[in-house]
Amino acid sequence: MIFSDKILELCQNAERDLAPLFAKIDEVSFYNTQKIMESFSENRVATAMFDSTSGYGYDDRGRDTLDKIWAEVMGAEAAFVRHNIVNGTQALTIGLFGLLRPGDLMVSVAGKPYDTLEEVIGIAGRPGDGSLADFGVKYSQIELIDNKTLDFEAIEKILLENINAGKPVKVIFVQRSKGYLNRRTLTVAEIGELVKLVKSVSPDTYVVVDNCYGEFTEKYEPTHVGADMIIGSLIKNPGGGMAETGGYIAGTARAVELASYRLTSVGCGLEVGATMGQNKSLYKGLFYAPHTTAQALKTAHLAAHIFGSMGYKVNPVWDEERSDIIQTVITESPDLLCAFCRGIQKGSPVDSFVTPEPWEMPGYTSQVIMAAGAFTQGSSIELSADGPMRPPYTVYFQGGLTYESGKIGIMSAAQSVLEFSGNE
Repeated sequence: MIFSDKILELCQNAERDLAPLFAKIDEVSFYNTQKIMESFSENRVATAMFDSTSGYGYDDRGRDTLDKIWAEVMGAEAAFVRHNIVNGTQALTIGLFGLLRPGDLMVSVAGKPYDTLEEVIGIAGRPGDGSLADFGVKYSQIELIDNKTLDFEAIEKILLENINAGKPVKVIFVQRSKGYLNRRTLTVAEIGELVKLVKSVSPDTYVVVDNCYGEFTEKYEPTHVGADMIIGSLIKNPGGGMAETGGYIAGTARAVELASYRLTSVGCGLEVGATMGQNKSLYKGLFYAPHTTAQALKTAHLAAHIFGSMGYKVNPVWDEERSDIIQTVITESPDLLCAFCRGIQKGSPVDSFVTPEPWEMPGYTSQVIMAAGAFTQGSSIELSADGPMRPPYTVYFQGGLTYESGKIGIMSAAQSVLEFSGNE
C-alpha cells in the first residue's frame, strides 16, 4: 500500500507528539499484565484446564478457575465468563433480567444506552417481544451535563423520590463508553463517585456498568470502586483478539448469582455449562488483553492526531487520556463517513477488497455502515469503524490488534477521505 507524502508527514508529526502518551499506555499495560499473571500463578493455571467438557459440564476445573481469576483481576467478589454469550447485548440482557423484577425501576444516568439495548429495555421495538417493559420494569433516563459529566443532583433527587415513595430504585445503569453518542467516556474515578452517592442515599440499589470498550484502559475497573456489576463482550478488549466469541459479568456475589440464574436456570447457575474446547482461547485472550488494548489505544490516539490535523472535530482530542478505545471523527457528510469506512476496510488484513455500504442492521434504529476486515466477525478489538447514517455523520473507530496494523488502517482512511474531498 503506497501512501502520499502528505499522509506520511501527518503520521510522522503525530508519532513525535504522541511518544510521551504511548509510554503511559505501556505503563498501564504492564500493570494490568502483571496483575493477570499473578492471578494465573496463584490459581495454578495448567494445561489440563484447557481440556474440553461436554454435556452438562459438571466439575469443569478450567471454567471454574477462569471465573475465579476473572473476579480477582476485575476486583470483584465473583464473576463468570462464557463462550456461549453471543455478544455484549446478550451479556447486558442476562445481567439486567437477573436483577430486575416487575414493578422495579431502572435509571440510566449517562443518557440513552447503546442502540441495541433499546429493544431490550422496551423503549423501542414491538410490545410483546419480551423486553423488560413487557415484564413490568419501569425505565427512566438522566442526561449528562453538557454531554460531559454525571448530573449528581438529578441522580440524588430521583433516588430520594423513590425512597420516599417506598420503592427504591432497583438499578442505576451507567454506560461507561459513548456508544453512538457524541459524549465523553466516563472514567473509573467518576463511576466511583457515582457509586458513593448511590450507596449513601439508597444502599440497596444496584449500580450496573456497561463496561464495553473500557476494560484495561486504566489500572482499575468499576468493580474496584464499588460497582455491583460490570458487563462486557470478549470480542472487545478483554478477549485480547484471541477469544472468538463470548461475554462476561463480574460484581458482588449476590448480583453475579442472580445473573447466573438467567444465564442457565434458577438452581443450576454456574454449576453447569460445557466449555466445548473454548477454555484455552479465553485464558489466552485474558492474558493478551492488556497488551492488545494498549495497541488499540495507541491507534486511537494516532487517529485523533491525524484527523484533528486535517481539520475534523475529534473526540477525544489527541492528547487527552482515555477510558475506552473508541475514537470519534465528525465528518458532517454521509459521503465522507462512507469514505472513512471504506479506507479502513481497504487497510484491513481480511476482506480488504470489499466495499462497505450502509444497511439496516438488526437492533439499530438508523442505517449503519461498518468496516470490519477482521479475523473474527464483529470483533471490535480488531481494526474496525462504523457509524449511523444520521447527522452529524460521526464515525466511531476502534481497535487494532497491533499498532502497526492500526497505523496502516488509519493512514488508509485518511488517504481515502483526502482523495474523496479532493485535497490529496
